[in-house]
Amino acid sequence: MRPTRQLLSLLFLLQCIFLLPIQTSAVDKLEKGQNLTDGETLVSAGGTFTLGFFSPGVSTKKYLGIWFSESNDTVYWVANRDDPLGDGSGMLVFNNEGSLVLLGASGRSVWSSDFVGSATAPVAQLVESGNLVVRNGTSDASLWQSFDHPCDTLLPGMKLGKNFWSGDKWVLTSWRSADDPTSGDYIRTLEATRSSGLPELVLWHNGVKTFRTGPWNGRWFNGAPEASTFSDKYQLHVDTSATETTYGYTASPDAPLTRVVVNHTGVAQRLVWDASSRAWISFFKGPKGDCDAYAHCGAFGLCNGTAVSVCGCVPGFVPATSSAWQLKQYAGGCRRNEVLDCRGGTSTDRFKLVPGVKLPDTHNASVDTGITLEECKARCYANCSCLAYAAAYTQESGDGTGCIIWADTIVDIRLLDRGQNLYLRLSKSEFDDPIDGKRFPILLVVAPIASLASALTVLLVIFLIRWRMRRRIIGAISQNPSMAVLSVNLATIKHVTKSFSEDNRIGEGRFANVYQAQLAEGRTIAVKRLKQSALTRKGNRYFAREVEARAGLRHESLVRLLAYCNQGKERILVYEYMEHNSLDVYIFGSGESVIHGDLKPGNILLDNEWIPKIANFGTAKLLAVDQMGHGQTILVSTGYASPEYEQAGDMTLKCDIYSFGIIILETLCGRRNNEIKSLLEHVSKPWQRNNVMELFNEMGLPLPESDSEVLFKLERCIETALRCIRDSPDNRPPMSDIVYMLTNIPSYVNLTRHQTGDSMFTSKSRESGEAGPSSSDVNCLRPSINQADVD
Repeated sequence: MRPTRQLLSLLFLLQCIFLLPIQTSAVDKLEKGQNLTDGETLVSAGGTFTLGFFSPGVSTKKYLGIWFSESNDTVYWVANRDDPLGDGSGMLVFNNEGSLVLLGASGRSVWSSDFVGSATAPVAQLVESGNLVVRNGTSDASLWQSFDHPCDTLLPGMKLGKNFWSGDKWVLTSWRSADDPTSGDYIRTLEATRSSGLPELVLWHNGVKTFRTGPWNGRWFNGAPEASTFSDKYQLHVDTSATETTYGYTASPDAPLTRVVVNHTGVAQRLVWDASSRAWISFFKGPKGDCDAYAHCGAFGLCNGTAVSVCGCVPGFVPATSSAWQLKQYAGGCRRNEVLDCRGGTSTDRFKLVPGVKLPDTHNASVDTGITLEECKARCYANCSCLAYAAAYTQESGDGTGCIIWADTIVDIRLLDRGQNLYLRLSKSEFDDPIDGKRFPILLVVAPIASLASALTVLLVIFLIRWRMRRRIIGAISQNPSMAVLSVNLATIKHVTKSFSEDNRIGEGRFANVYQAQLAEGRTIAVKRLKQSALTRKGNRYFAREVEARAGLRHESLVRLLAYCNQGKERILVYEYMEHNSLDVYIFGSGESVIHGDLKPGNILLDNEWIPKIANFGTAKLLAVDQMGHGQTILVSTGYASPEYEQAGDMTLKCDIYSFGIIILETLCGRRNNEIKSLLEHVSKPWQRNNVMELFNEMGLPLPESDSEVLFKLERCIETALRCIRDSPDNRPPMSDIVYMLTNIPSYVNLTRHQTGDSMFTSKSRESGEAGPSSSDVNCLRPSINQADVD
């Protein structure tokens, strides 16, 4: 009886053991002779990637692929994309030779790795990078890897490019549709030849170029400067050697998952995984507008995505067919105004700067990275076939190094924030310089008898021109807004301002009075008359320099200089009229009437639609006389001047960035920054306590605590301002980054941090519990923002 009872107890114990859940770890590799069937998977050691069989979307066809474990419908590699399995009976076999073979139901080989050879102890492993690798035993060298055979996606560690010796290419090919991984019509390649040496990414549709990123400039692709905004998370790199040229990127350890994909609609995107919303966030896509379409404006066309009519011509060119351009048909491009003068290496041609552009297509360009830009200019000038040149590599400051020379039609140029300089060869007649002094004596020798008659003729012509200009100048200002800045005579200015009537004066500063005037056709203008006390010899030189600089500036956010007067002792500037005065009136009230020459709310004017524009481009501040009477100095407004200028007189490209940060803080806080520490302390103390509500409650703004999205946007504004006012100019962001930070607020951010007390922003001073920062320790602030954009 007892043995039977003991036997039953043993059976019951065994049954309990068998019913316990079996804990097994995920398998990430196959060894020689092992197989993988439908329903089985390999999972990378960290769990990030999964390999197995799948059917995309509503399709019933079967494929072997690799996908993101967090997003199992995001497949980035497909083995048999062009030969699907018709049923679920496929099998991945790892044979004794070390090859992976995908078999269908009938035993037919549908796909296999291209490894040819033998391995004593082959292992196929899905590693944490997402790469399926075949190795021999524990060797680090791969016999075959999936990264060498990309589909539509580029992951960190993969590459695009070409091996010049073997002819191997690494390209991205889109899916046929969202549910069909068959090779589609769009291909993304890295285009580079041994002769050009500067690769660029190109998107093709059935063999036709549709979009290019511009050439690699040593830091990013010239047409995609947004890459600088995420360089701390994803680092781009281009490697060029005698054997191959490749492009890829790496990810920092703390960076979110990312992928670059060419989708079936012909768009290249960088996507980043947001764990909180469990969704892919699009940080960049291209093409994204008319100016991204390849050669949209034709030969020698210049595309401007912010203009009403996006296509124009580069300097010295006009539309080849005006009637076609009126119908927005730009394919015919532009033609040259004047023929070039270059024969046998002797030329009178000159080079015109076309600033801030995506450089033209380099497929027909020659490149020399070992010379300076000055040497590049000399080489281009001596070669009559050279139509334009540019630097090959850019730098943080200066114009760059190396040399790109275009000797054929240039296409696909667009205006671009943080673009590069292009130097265009034009006829000398396209420049406004006076006649070459060497030619005038020749005329005197050839025609001495006619000299008196010629002089009389010239005097008569000058008289007629001045008489006609006096009658037509007012209409010219209003009727031709695209022309260069005009020189207006004093009589005209006096007429429209009623001899500078006090009734017409709308503003007065230390160095100038401003008058409102109305033209005959009804347009209102602003006339700025510099005071006589400001007109020193150096002041006159600065006046001329400002007119010259402003003549070439056209931007929707700049107050436009329409004309100037430089006659006798008068120095006058004519601007477009801004109906709603300056920004400082609406921040601080109407107590301030002096317009200073530096960036501050008083120099931000508001038009009739409340659109802000920047005015007063340095004329007044350059004409200020210092209080010590030692000559000319630049006016420094307390609280707006950057530390490097206020302390050492160094004017850098980041001075205006500093002033802009102060303006943001003044706008948010509604108080002046008369002394730099007062405003910083007002902002930094609530900031350090992670209590932005305290700051805005002091201002009396109706901001409910429940409105987390509004509070987040306000935090972003403060954080941006604090970045701008860092002491070192090198630590301040460029304006393109600032625009991106203020206009691209990620919707995926977890906005509940205000309820939990957590902040997405961190700084050394917060971590250490120090008091709010002064102007010397703003550099401690290091907000942790995930910014990613383009590949």
